[in-house]
Amino acid sequence: MTEVRHVPLAPTRAQRLAPGAGIDAHRHDDHQIVYADRGVLTVTTDAGSWIAPATRAIWVPAGTVHAHRAHGDLRLHLLGLSADDNPLGLKEPTVLSVSPLLRELILAHTRAADRDSPEQRRLRAVLLDQVRVCPQEPLCLPMPTAPPLLALWEILRADPSDDRTLPELGRQVGASGRTLSRLFRSDVGMTFPQWRAQLRPHHALVLLADDMPVTAVAHRCGWSSASAFIEVFRRTFGSTPGAHRASTAGG
Repeated sequence: MTEVRHVPLAPTRAQRLAPGAGIDAHRHDDHQIVYADRGVLTVTTDAGSWIAPATRAIWVPAGTVHAHRAHGDLRLHLLGLSADDNPLGLKEPTVLSVSPLLRELILAHTRAADRDSPEQRRLRAVLLDQVRVCPQEPLCLPMPTAPPLLALWEILRADPSDDRTLPELGRQVGASGRTLSRLFRSDVGMTFPQWRAQLRPHHALVLLADDMPVTAVAHRCGWSSASAFIEVFRRTFGSTPGAHRASTAGG
């Protein structure tokens, strides 16, 4: 990321972002919880990409250079927390599961006209109590840095359904399968199958936000059938693609 803006205090507010719109690379002195109750949100750093539908939020630690991107019509809620107030003790961006109660607390607090009122301070205290018990979700797609892996990333980002093996892809990027396998472990911290298994659900969320039919999303992202896609999606995100679409488009 280049031309990083420094925003001293992380804002607490609600705003709308049109499909494909975003907030360019910036950093805050404070922590931030980023939540979209409509659409799908991605937060990107040099280390990777975190994605969140309406049942998830993203924790962004103080000082982290990050950018936001909207998929679908995004209704964004930004909650700033003092750098001294880290209810989860997390030092890296993390996806958090958002309960129905936490969702309503975030909406109420970010939409309030006077956040310093006694009522809002009490609401914020309950909100932080809920954040402390949030389950964390493994929804990060690590970003490779080694040139052969970056070339492979471009191929699979353009076509996640590409089902070639690592040695077959290696012939296109000019590296052996063994070299690529070693690079995935050292550069990304996971195997190639594990990384591709993260890439495909990420891409599926984006396509669903763009109103692509479920069957088309399944084939575009490399699943052999819609039923196989629905099962993986349900295990990963806790709902079917249809229920997910209803939750991110409602309200």
